[in-house]
Amino acid sequence: MLAQDIVLKPIITERSMAGLQEGKYTFKVAKKANKIEIAKAVEELFGVKVAKVNTMHVRGRAKRMGYHSGYTASWKKAIVTLAPDSKTIEFFDGMM
Repeated sequence: MLAQDIVLKPIITERSMAGLQEGKYTFKVAKKANKIEIAKAVEELFGVKVAKVNTMHVRGRAKRMGYHSGYTASWKKAIVTLAPDSKTIEFFDGMM
């Protein structure tokens, strides 16, 4: 898999922005990607050194639209911690 296929998009919430102070960045990633693949993809895409990767599966939520009901898609989230000597990811610099 290519790095662009593993790291799908950044997650920008109040909680994820609070983690930027500690060098933690949150991304939506491919469901089949493991921690090693995620670390290599982030290093390749952003030119940083990854110290640790935490992953979690996010369940789909029940939604209704009138009479019809269903679920949103489930997805995988990765919280990537950068090494202390690594630079920051430029995409997030203007958001802090």
